[in-house]
Amino acid sequence: MSGPLTAALTAAGAALFLAGIAAGFVMARRSARGDLGTPVEQATFRTLHTASLAAPPLRAGLTADTARKAARRLRSLLGTPALCLTDRETVLTWDGVDGHQHRQQVMEQVAQLLDTGRGQAFRTTCEDDECPLRWAVVVPLTVDDGVLGALVAYGERESAVLVRAADEVARWISVQLELAELDRSRSRLIEAELRALRAQISPHFIFNSLAAIASFVRTDPERARELLLEFADFTRYSFRRHGEFTTLAEELRSIEQYLALAGARFGDRLAVTLQIAPEVLPVALPFLCLQPLVENAVKHGMADASGKCLVSIEARDTGSETQVVIEDNGVGMDPGRLRKILAGEGGASSGIGLANVDERLRQVFGDDHGLVIETAVGAGMKITARIPKYRAGVHAEPPLSR
Repeated sequence: MSGPLTAALTAAGAALFLAGIAAGFVMARRSARGDLGTPVEQATFRTLHTASLAAPPLRAGLTADTARKAARRLRSLLGTPALCLTDRETVLTWDGVDGHQHRQQVMEQVAQLLDTGRGQAFRTTCEDDECPLRWAVVVPLTVDDGVLGALVAYGERESAVLVRAADEVARWISVQLELAELDRSRSRLIEAELRALRAQISPHFIFNSLAAIASFVRTDPERARELLLEFADFTRYSFRRHGEFTTLAEELRSIEQYLALAGARFGDRLAVTLQIAPEVLPVALPFLCLQPLVENAVKHGMADASGKCLVSIEARDTGSETQVVIEDNGVGMDPGRLRKILAGEGGASSGIGLANVDERLRQVFGDDHGLVIETAVGAGMKITARIPKYRAGVHAEPPLSR
């Protein structure tokens, strides 16, 4: 989806949200003084409040369930005796005066709308002389990919005001559906990035881990068994297919398994220190966002074959955030090359894990929560990640059973 469209939709949602806050603030202050505002201000507040209640279901997409949850609020916005929402094939929900006899007729009108892409108003054919649904306005619900369905508002008589109001409400619904599509696109992108991250888990690491385990089978069977269990848990966690988020405790457990396997291969050449504040262990964070950083530290630390690789991992409580610092004494990296890697220009073999983690942290927590990396050639590398303790929509899956 294009950047300008995303920006426009975000701006539209933000404008409605801020307008709602402003109206609510004014009404709250006046209510405290016994002044409920002018009739226009009261009507504005009620409209914004009703729209805010209708938005959450629509942000989940256009389905029978979300349409049903939003319909009553939408009908309240329009002040019509009946309203329905459709997809391209059927009436998803009907709210208001019973309209059983109108459903077939309205889908015939929606079929014409899908052909032309344009809304229309028409007189209904009602067999009951007392039926208040004499006139209807059909307006398309459109997203970037085309028409998803229609909003149909019914009135007792022909009304230019209802035409304009239905058009505006349909535009607002379409914005919510576009935002829902953005959410789905984000989820698909994150899943694709996780698949890419899993794919880059080094086959050499897997083969070397199994080789190290095999080397202990005769000399130290008990250690071979323990390492095999660590390997099984590590791969089970790394390749799990459910859950976008995990806890810091689960991610650190996976890191410990990785380090146990790396230690079996490198022996005394690898030394690791961990300092973890217990109170930050339940914090939720994107799945597989720290383990690649530790793997990167070990990789660069062991690149100097003549020395000992020192890796430190620290997680501390900084108030509203958890700060995770991963540092190694390895060969480091030229800052210019690092910038290219984080920009996605480093190539498949040069730090895709760093770029992947940086991008996912920014997507979930905002651009000010990207990785902070300090490095130079021959000076090791220090990576700092700041994880908010709470962020709406970020919830860890239950721990995997072992």
